[in-house]
Amino acid sequence: MEDEVDRLVAAWRRERPDIDVEPLEVLSRVSRLARHLDRARRLVFAEHHLEPWEFDVLTALRRAGSPYQLSPGQLLTQTLVTSGTMTNRIDRLAKKGLVERLPDPNDRRGVLVRLTVTGQRHADGALSGLLAQERALLGGLTGAQRRELAALLRHLTAPFDNTPA
Repeated sequence: MEDEVDRLVAAWRRERPDIDVEPLEVLSRVSRLARHLDRARRLVFAEHHLEPWEFDVLTALRRAGSPYQLSPGQLLTQTLVTSGTMTNRIDRLAKKGLVERLPDPNDRRGVLVRLTVTGQRHADGALSGLLAQERALLGGLTGAQRRELAALLRHLTAPFDNTPA
């Protein structure tokens, strides 16, 4: 089976036989797959009236477990955005009734962001839809192939995820 990356790699090998284009065989596929995944995710999130960034924040809170709350700093760590961006996102989610701000009982100056019941419903529904889409995207692989691919990708991503920003 041939794909678009095979065609572009063959063209580069023809045009530039003096360079090693092997990295394109892996990383161009990862990049193309990321674009397809982004499209699929946006469709699922739109069905649940969410933007991708909203899903990220809501699911960070949902994964925190009951009472589904985190500090803005913890949300920053999990979503990899700036403080100003997070403040804006929390404001927008609060206006939609998906989160609420509460005083932090351990820090008089601090706040906690808590998922509302409506926010939890949106997060859970979008997650179910997302997992169905992602299962479909991986449908051509066996369970063993999915586990092997996950392990190989972990080798590539772990250094980024475990290096302080």
